[in-house]
Amino acid sequence: MSPAGARDLGLFLTDTRHLSGWQLLVQGGPPLCLSSQVSTDYVSQIDFTITGLHEGDLLGKEPVNYVHLRRDQLIDDVFVDRLVLTNFQGRPIRQWLEVEWAADFADAFEVRGARRPRRGRYHAPEVDGRRVLLRYQGLDGREYLTEVRLDLDGEADRRIEVDRFDGGGARLALRLEPGESGALAFSVFAGVDGARPRPPRPFGERATTAHRAYAEWAERCTGFSSSNAVFDRALVQAVADLKALQVFHDDQPVISAGIPWYTCPFGRDALITGFQALLSTPEVARQALRFLARLQGTQDDPERDEEPGKIPHEIRFGEMARAGEVPHTPYYGSVDATPLFLVLLSEYVLWTDDQQTLAELLPAAERALGWLERQSGPDGLLAYERRTRKGLRNQGWKDSHDGVPFASGRPADPPIALVEVQGYAVDARRRMADLLAAAGREGEAERLRAAADALAAQVDARFWMPGPETYALALDGAGRQVDAVTSNPGHLLFSRAAPAGRAHQVTASLLAPAMWSGWGIRTLAKGQGAYNPLSYHDGTVWPHDNSLAAMGMACYGETRGAGQVLDGLWAALQHFRHLRLPELFCGLERDAGQFPVHYPVACSPQAWSSGAIFLLVRACLGIFPDAPRRTLHIASPALPDWLDHLTLHRLAIGPARATLQFTRTASGTYVSVGEVEGGPLHVRIDLRR
Repeated sequence: MSPAGARDLGLFLTDTRHLSGWQLLVQGGPPLCLSSQVSTDYVSQIDFTITGLHEGDLLGKEPVNYVHLRRDQLIDDVFVDRLVLTNFQGRPIRQWLEVEWAADFADAFEVRGARRPRRGRYHAPEVDGRRVLLRYQGLDGREYLTEVRLDLDGEADRRIEVDRFDGGGARLALRLEPGESGALAFSVFAGVDGARPRPPRPFGERATTAHRAYAEWAERCTGFSSSNAVFDRALVQAVADLKALQVFHDDQPVISAGIPWYTCPFGRDALITGFQALLSTPEVARQALRFLARLQGTQDDPERDEEPGKIPHEIRFGEMARAGEVPHTPYYGSVDATPLFLVLLSEYVLWTDDQQTLAELLPAAERALGWLERQSGPDGLLAYERRTRKGLRNQGWKDSHDGVPFASGRPADPPIALVEVQGYAVDARRRMADLLAAAGREGEAERLRAAADALAAQVDARFWMPGPETYALALDGAGRQVDAVTSNPGHLLFSRAAPAGRAHQVTASLLAPAMWSGWGIRTLAKGQGAYNPLSYHDGTVWPHDNSLAAMGMACYGETRGAGQVLDGLWAALQHFRHLRLPELFCGLERDAGQFPVHYPVACSPQAWSSGAIFLLVRACLGIFPDAPRRTLHIASPALPDWLDHLTLHRLAIGPARATLQFTRTASGTYVSVGEVEGGPLHVRIDLRR
């Protein structure tokens, strides 16, 4: 982590940066990096060499590379950095190395650029042998601690001398005979209010534990194998990322939004990721639903945009939140998380038939439905307007200050009714109607269906734009169409809230040259006043946005359109590190021989980008489960040209686990059902030639 304090680097615990600098130096300068790799279970290996140049030996007879330095790193309850030096010189050597560190205890909002009028108090470092304690007393009354410890085994003690060990780093001298190795490890513990690390464990034991945990997670997930080995690796990476992004609050697990900026729970992100990940595992959805239900709004609090029944937008755990400098304790400024909670609960039941979790969460769902009913205007539309100056001006998924523009580029004024939010509200009511009808509450169900149909009619009448043949982004506070051509109508298809004829027109709009970058669907069409392919929300490509649009196409039988979206994102994914889709990337045109362009501060991994690949696959395969009825509907599957076959192993539909093989031929994509375990499953397959 160099230079110390770089804003996208650090070791964080619950929104506080406990390590802001960490740099390795050797005699003569930094070592020469040979390779840097990380496994899918998040254990990294970096190999260096120390050369004759480190001793100023440019023309001498000594070999150029004479020391190998292996560096292994992982994070479990501590961060461990193990260094192993091996002497390949023909004579004994004496080599020193240094590790410099710093802990600024900056809050995540500070790291992102927030300026604070004052801070807490730093304590002087406390050195105890080969251990140093760095402490900070926050304005929230909590004491934040970073402990750095040097661990040497008995053999290493005779080869390594500790020349310096203080609050800012350590300098070690190593004496190695020819062919001899010396090993040492630094461990860094982050804690709050007197917490202390567990007893130290060998690095190999920690690595084995990490490998086992990721292997067990993958075993619980659907397995994927295809004719494309690179695609298989990308799916394996996405499965691992879903586990890696898991965080805990009061011992309750939930997926966080993304690294490095959003390592905390977000309502919208967790719910969408839970929906996307159902093809792989229902755990992400179940954890998100339970976690967010626990934080559901109970009172009217304008300072946090909280209202009874509302699902939170974001919760932070750092000093600034606890000291009241930001409202994220939690903050509720999200207009879409509450209907999405209902959508995910219904979809989770369709995949799992988990009646116990449904019964547990039904009261929260009814409170969320109550919020939806109260917040809908006389015309049925669901709009937002912030109630605190500390809150977000825009409260849909495009929540940047300029994320809701007119075609001219002028930003819309609140209260704003976003088109995709109306779709979520339509879908939420219809899905709740189905859940209530299954519980024998048919009268309430009929009322909800009627309200959903009326809202869908309102959306079609008031949002449709005949010229561009798509829906407006929103209606502003004066009821005017916010007439920018955007990706948001794709979410309306995801919610099945558009008439079939309109759905085909929206699909054509999303895949038209102004919206289609070649790498994916842009957030804003080329030629619009606010269009900027390098912006955050006004012309970039967001994988999660594309996955929802693709799933929406599949809901209307447009699996080939969904396949085009998968094809574009797959072409982009192969150019990103670790075969991982980032949070977003620039919406510049895809020309022959060119590459996708990174967005400078995009999170990677990002939960709903990791989940996007599963929803894209589901959309192309046309998979629609109904676990309560023990059925699976596969509608018009269409594999892309670069996949000859794709097999889903142990796909869970209720108690059943099925193996499905999709094969592409000249006349279409065909499906065969292999072994089914755990119970009966009726599979209905509709093929389109």
